[in-house]
Amino acid sequence: MSRTPTPPASRRWYALALIALAQFMVIMDTSIIGVALPKMQADLGFTQERLSWVFNAYVVVFGGLLLLGGRLSDLLGARRVFSLGWIVLAAGSLAAGLASDAAVELTGRAVQGVGAALIAPSALTLLMMLFGGNPKELMKAFAVYGAAAPAGGTAGVFLGGVITEYASWPWVFYINLPIAALAVAAAPALLPGGAGTRGSIDAIGALLATLGLGGAVFAIVRAPEAGWASPQTWGALVAAAVLLAAFLAVQAKRREPLMPPSIFRVPDLGAANLAQLLLGAAWIPMWFFLNLYLQQVLGYSAFPSGAALLPMTALIMVGMVVVAPRLTDRFGPKAMIVTGLVLLAAGLGWLALVRPDGTYAADVLPASLVAALGMSLAFIPSLRTAISSARPEQGGLASGIVNTSYQIGSALGLAVVTAVAVPFGADEVGDPAALTSGFSAAFIAAAAIALAAALAAAATLRSRRRDLVEAA
Repeated sequence: MSRTPTPPASRRWYALALIALAQFMVIMDTSIIGVALPKMQADLGFTQERLSWVFNAYVVVFGGLLLLGGRLSDLLGARRVFSLGWIVLAAGSLAAGLASDAAVELTGRAVQGVGAALIAPSALTLLMMLFGGNPKELMKAFAVYGAAAPAGGTAGVFLGGVITEYASWPWVFYINLPIAALAVAAAPALLPGGAGTRGSIDAIGALLATLGLGGAVFAIVRAPEAGWASPQTWGALVAAAVLLAAFLAVQAKRREPLMPPSIFRVPDLGAANLAQLLLGAAWIPMWFFLNLYLQQVLGYSAFPSGAALLPMTALIMVGMVVVAPRLTDRFGPKAMIVTGLVLLAAGLGWLALVRPDGTYAADVLPASLVAALGMSLAFIPSLRTAISSARPEQGGLASGIVNTSYQIGSALGLAVVTAVAVPFGADEVGDPAALTSGFSAAFIAAAAIALAAALAAAATLRSRRRDLVEAA
């Protein structure tokens, strides 16, 4: 990662606001479509089983190209890639908003994913360039940046509700256009420049990773409809495995690979990324099915459904900015990651008790707050551990890997949990009892993922507080 003079101290915090806005927006684009899904389904002809591809088309491309985005950030300069990403995101948003059928909608979402894959790692690289020389300021910057991700996810649900209720679903995409214009205009004044470093771009590796991950998600999503033992399911799984194996083989042989295998020999980097992957795999299915429960079982319209999740957003903001950094400094990242994941599992297990005739106050609010607290405690220390473990010149790569872990975990987690939920009735629209049974199964599956994440973190993480401070 190239080192260039950073802006004055006061301007650096404005730069952090722009970086946090970028993270907020790319994550919000995963969730803002949640409340709009039923209307999009009716207008564009999606089936209940394939509706999750409105989410997956974005996340699979986003996650699959994040390593490439991180590499481009190191090679071409983080600010240049950051601005380019916003332009691509805006183009995809326009296409998704104008879509008149499912194919165009999914294409627009995929283009949005390309833009997000350029924005996210370059934003994190810019944060390290701005604050990496001061460990105390870096921890504050990580707290703000970290809060922007899950806050964007839950706030997107609320904004999606407002937009869907009072405008129309295409505006959940059009909202990106003025924000993209603002970000591109502000970047030269606020963000550090730099020409990057010399090197090659592993386009073949990026293609293999994206196709392999996409094939795995496709197989899992289609399995409930085609059958787990069907040739279609196993063919897709085998193809995905071959593509991912080819990706690893290419990485091992290339002089300048997209993801050097040696990077995972860095202490705690692999463990922290596993925690991020499983965290996304548990968290994203929760809000996806919680939205459907609020609308399809409790009968909430778009705006009340989005507003119902605002308490989660508020708790996440406070937890990540105020509580998590202080507790991490006192008890160390490992303790907080494990504790947060256990709390997330507990909240998801509580949500599994939802009833067909339930209420928001009894069935949703308390359990969702426990889950949100767990998320806020686990996300920041696992993110910091993953980024701080890498060498400075690998900042873009490390940010690409950790973003990839979370996004691919989100896509695979949603695919797995959907596959679990559908046989229990999650596709029986119009039958509240069957839907509730399916949604309950989804929350149980997500809780199992969060609990597995806690056990994995307890077994694999070695970081202590002073190690993290020294690495920063």
